[in-house]
Amino acid sequence: MILIINKLLLNKIYKTIKKYDEIVIARHVGPDPDAICSQIALRDSISLTFPEKKVYAVGVSVSKFKKFGSLNKPNYKEMTNPLLIVLDVPNMHRIDGIEDLKYTEILKIDHHPNDDIKARVDWTDINKSSTAQMVTELILNTKLKLNENIANNLFLGIVSDSERFSLKNTTYDTFDTVKELIKVSNIDFTSLYDILYTRPFSEHKFIAFITNNLVINENGLGYIKISDKDLKEFNVDVATPSNLINGYNFIDELLVWIFITEDVKNKQYKISIRSRGPIINTIANHYNGGGHKYASGAKLETMAEVDNLIKDLDTACKDYENK
Repeated sequence: MILIINKLLLNKIYKTIKKYDEIVIARHVGPDPDAICSQIALRDSISLTFPEKKVYAVGVSVSKFKKFGSLNKPNYKEMTNPLLIVLDVPNMHRIDGIEDLKYTEILKIDHHPNDDIKARVDWTDINKSSTAQMVTELILNTKLKLNENIANNLFLGIVSDSERFSLKNTTYDTFDTVKELIKVSNIDFTSLYDILYTRPFSEHKFIAFITNNLVINENGLGYIKISDKDLKEFNVDVATPSNLINGYNFIDELLVWIFITEDVKNKQYKISIRSRGPIINTIANHYNGGGHKYASGAKLETMAEVDNLIKDLDTACKDYENK
């Protein structure tokens, strides 16, 4: 299943993990299921394999993701020689929950394009469907242990980031990894879909609100500005729009679509962007964001920045159509 060169890298990752008694596992701010599931699964696998180690999954908790498992709030001042493992994030400024951590070394596992994180051991592969797929391959091909809860989270992370195996990042490699995961863990994978896709009626009403208010222009750019008032009206949180955005992937008229959500608590606008053709992560990078070629995000402070981002994405749609 794994090429020889990857097996050497996976063994190097395993040996690095084995070397440290204190390990902090972090991911990007504004996490999605892939980030959370990968983080918790890797923590639990390391703890299961090495019960004597102190392993922590850190970052801001998201209430709707508590079903995947709980996060930790360690005292960094008590740590003497910690390893920092960063998952699903290529940018230092987007790592969540490590502000006061004095780590000894960084180990990185990610499927985004490389950015400014410099790790001695770095497994970056933009051809993987998800970071959860990569963590699955790490566990299946090293001495790291697996149980049902770990396997459940890994499956959910893969399914979520591939949008049920429908996005361009899904490959034969993805299916092969999932097959092996199900084979060795015997998880009831069909029932797990309920965790990701069963929603309260208020959220379905919110989906209808987005559909009815999404503006689509003649260049194939779609956008909606979602206010704090809108979130309260439908009883949803600020993370909900970004978790719904993939559902608009099959609209004929759309090339690029952007959800702009007001985040009153943090005094910013949470941006989620998806594309069916134009490359968008280079544009997101200009706005202190980032991501994949066809799935990116950012956090902006002013509506003027939001409007400039919309203009840049509109230009990208025009250029794409002209080419």
